[in-house]
Amino acid sequence: MDTTGIGIFDLAHKRMAWAAQRQAILAKNIANANTPHFQPGDVADFAKTLAGSASIDPTRTHPNHLSGTDPGGARAMTRAGARPGARAGAHTPDGNGVALDRQLTKVADTETTLALTTNIFKKYMGLFGIALGKGG
Repeated sequence: MDTTGIGIFDLAHKRMAWAAQRQAILAKNIANANTPHFQPGDVADFAKTLAGSASIDPTRTHPNHLSGTDPGGARAMTRAGARPGARAGAHTPDGNGVALDRQLTKVADTETTLALTTNIFKKYMGLFGIALGKGG
């Protein structure tokens, strides 16, 4: 089944690609936790990744269906702002900017994002299977 034309699957694909890229950068940060003068990196928030994308609105396939109530589409699902109390620019005496506690928190958050996105993808595929009479 080709899912490229279905908005929710396109969004899930973008979210998973974003999370995979973030995991790679965070792994590099952790691997260089003892490298003098290394500065950690991160990807832009997923909301910024979606900034130019069209919103995902439900498709009305029957005149009796209600239209969507959220004109913001996927933007309403994103989290705004940085974590309060995070110390930006904290360095060790050797100039390394990696704080392992923050990096590991980001890794856990990204892992949760991947698990949630995968679960949503599986659930929607199951719904399509039921609709097509291939599952139950």
